[in-house]
Amino acid sequence: MPRITISRLGYATAFLAVAGYALVTLSGPKGIPALIARRHQIEQLEKRNATLAQDNERLREHIQRLTDNPTQQELEIRERLKLVKPGEKVYLLNNNK
Repeated sequence: MPRITISRLGYATAFLAVAGYALVTLSGPKGIPALIARRHQIEQLEKRNATLAQDNERLREHIQRLTDNPTQQELEIRERLKLVKPGEKVYLLNNNK
């Protein structure tokens, strides 16, 4: 039967200590679960950034259309500010069902 040397026992103990420490560290609050949560958060933020970039592009195009077309610009201003030219009649409809 082979005799276990003290150095082998020391190496085995050290290996088990390192493995135990790694297990505790990786399963702790800053370990693997935190890494997975961060990756999920990054994915959500990237999706939000893509949506916001699309919204910005849509608004830039809308501004460009208003800049190029003074008639459209006037209609937009009148609609937003609820302005009426003299002599115009406005009908308010109540759509309660």
